[in-house]
Amino acid sequence: MENILGRQVNYTVHTPVYEGPLDLLLDLIERAELDITTLSLAMVTDQYLAYIHGLEQAKADEISAFLVIAAKLLQIKSEALLPRPPAREPGEEDLGQSLVDQLKLYKRFKEIGAWLDARQQAGLRTYLRVAPPPKVEGKLDLSNLTLDRLVAAAESAFAKGQKKEPLASVIAAPKITIREKIELIAKRLGEKEHARFRELLGEKPTRLEIVVTFLALLELVKRYRVQARQEKLFSDIEIDRLEEWKDDEDIELEFE
Repeated sequence: MENILGRQVNYTVHTPVYEGPLDLLLDLIERAELDITTLSLAMVTDQYLAYIHGLEQAKADEISAFLVIAAKLLQIKSEALLPRPPAREPGEEDLGQSLVDQLKLYKRFKEIGAWLDARQQAGLRTYLRVAPPPKVEGKLDLSNLTLDRLVAAAESAFAKGQKKEPLASVIAAPKITIREKIELIAKRLGEKEHARFRELLGEKPTRLEIVVTFLALLELVKRYRVQARQEKLFSDIEIDRLEEWKDDEDIELEFE
């Protein structure tokens, strides 16, 4: 069988079942390795008609859609055999371009369908909530609320803000020094030769207090006044006194 360009077609279609005429037409074009154009539609017309002849035993409603496309292909092929393209009236539909656009759209939907099926097979699914949202019971009892009570509550709240006086001075955070913490460690080790780091901090120490106390401990370790050890990571620091020093002894500090 020869196509409209005079070249011999050397393949035969052996796919008896298609999802529709566009599915058949797309398969014929892809098998011929052609782009979806009006010319390629004309080139596969004979192969399309050969498939139609094999559907003679099919039901009329099943073959009708194939016959509609076959009629369009015959017209496209006949126009392609003319020495020049037929003149069209303004607004007249270009049958070849219309079928090309329809086939491109079908190919796009088929590709998307294959992509969605691959995600389905891979388990990449999302689940919609089918149950109704839970009903939240209101906890605020407004049964006895009246407009007069609401206005009175608003006036009371606004009145509290008006009574506030501007601050005369800014309250600064309490100052904690290394020297004070050294005196605290000396006092604690004066009572007993052993102490724990957490015992020096109190119940609710601030971050600043922890840092300053640790710096004071390092200063005493550096001066060989105490010995500190930690058995494992994040465990408490054990502190032992190495020698006694007088309460009024002034220790020169690099940082206060």
